[in-house]
Amino acid sequence: MAYKISDDCISCGVCASNCPVSAITEGDGKFVIDADSCIDCGACAENCPVSAPSQE
Repeated sequence: MAYKISDDCISCGVCASNCPVSAITEGDGKFVIDADSCIDCGACAENCPVSAPSQE
């Protein structure tokens, strides 16, 4: 189950810099996770200061 970033995202980029497979990119107003690339490791959720990433 891929992670998804909620609207709580503050666009700080911490999630993207911690993603081991580069599945996270900056979207319009928040970062987004490519579900096909996400390996469900949880690094994004562990490092996010506002807990925006969660499993769908």
